[in-house]
Amino acid sequence: MFEPVIAPSGTLLGLLQRGRGDGTLHALAAPRAEALAALNQCVLRDPRQDWQVENRSLYYARLYLDLSGPLGEIEAHLFSAEDLLDDGEGRTGLALSVLGHLASYGRDDALMLLRRYAAAGSNWAWALDELALRDDDAGLRALAGPVMARFPDTVEGGALLAAAVRDAYEPRPWSLWEGGAEFGERLRAARQQGSFDRWQRQLTPSGPRPGWGVQAVFDWAADGLLRGTPLHVPAARCLAAVATPEDRSAILAAAAGACGEAARATALHHLVLAEPENPAVLDLIEAAGDEPAVAAYERMCGPAAVDRARAWVHRPDALGAAAAALLAARGGAEDANAVLGALRATVRGAGPDTVRLFTLVDGAGRLAIGCAAPVLRHIYRETASSHLRGRAARALASTDPSFAAGFAVECLWDCEETTREVAAHHAETADARVAPRLRRLAADPAEEEDVQSAVRNRIAPESAV
Repeated sequence: MFEPVIAPSGTLLGLLQRGRGDGTLHALAAPRAEALAALNQCVLRDPRQDWQVENRSLYYARLYLDLSGPLGEIEAHLFSAEDLLDDGEGRTGLALSVLGHLASYGRDDALMLLRRYAAAGSNWAWALDELALRDDDAGLRALAGPVMARFPDTVEGGALLAAAVRDAYEPRPWSLWEGGAEFGERLRAARQQGSFDRWQRQLTPSGPRPGWGVQAVFDWAADGLLRGTPLHVPAARCLAAVATPEDRSAILAAAAGACGEAARATALHHLVLAEPENPAVLDLIEAAGDEPAVAAYERMCGPAAVDRARAWVHRPDALGAAAAALLAARGGAEDANAVLGALRATVRGAGPDTVRLFTLVDGAGRLAIGCAAPVLRHIYRETASSHLRGRAARALASTDPSFAAGFAVECLWDCEETTREVAAHHAETADARVAPRLRRLAADPAEEEDVQSAVRNRIAPESAV
């Protein structure tokens, strides 16, 4: 999938790409043609850092409704020649999800597009899942022929069909078709084959076996590393099951590097859970200092690890970053300056989009570090990650007295439901835009229950349970 190019945060396109509430507000105030051009660019070239976890589809669908936007650009994108060459979900998934929401809002043109694409498009399975939630039985039954034509009545076609039935996110269309005479026999056989495949995988596991000892676990981890698949985390779980007190010296030796890289990583991950208050374990982590050692340290949360974090937080390496994250999550009021310093240094050194900011932003809010408000506002404005922006909003609610009358208002239009929930709790109702927006969210059947619950508490707090 292409790497998204994010426009500056002060532009209409940049606001919409980020999913900010101000994007919707600016689009509704901009010339309609300009707003639709920016909206179409976002939907056709997915701007999310991680399209599997960040939300945009409902945000964009609501804006299409507000702008009475035509779907010609989406249609051209779905049925372009590129669809024959690129069958990845990332190219069309956002557009299909937007169409699904529009169909839920009663846009028949979106429903027709989904039906056409499910019949002829390369990402047909996604479109079928959208229709399974929104189309009627007659519309789904009409798709049986085009979808089943993708699976020839051969051994290979039967295997592909079994996999499609087994992996379907929404089983409703397949169940409807299985009840019909034309494809019922093939689909029943495919469903049974999928169940058999799962059963067979359960009978032939490729992992650890009963009777293994410590050395066998180390060997398994080393084999995985040779194949390019690090297994030290699951191997550490196995080690916890097979290790005895007599094995402790061997495990400590492995953690010191006596048995190779894979065994060292496995032993360290085991020891941070088995002996979390042992200073020797922290000494081993400090001596190693590499990625597996840092990952092992990140699993620690006890007083000894927090104390050591206070000594490591000023280190300029990955261990120092892990120490700052631990203080942000587990430290006390005395650690506020260290967390604030790490937050500022991380923004300066790695920018507003690095994943290292997630825990630090949470920590600034947890510790209510008022001096962090300016940098949190910068992260809120500039980050392309809607998840990080939501965390910044929650932190600002604890640190910035101006949040309720400022960013909280625009957060009512944010793309992330958790951010809208924060806004529903905090947005200042003296702003003329807030009360109408709260009423709209309360009446929108597509809105998440947690958001609507927060809205109801603001609209009628006396009825809250």
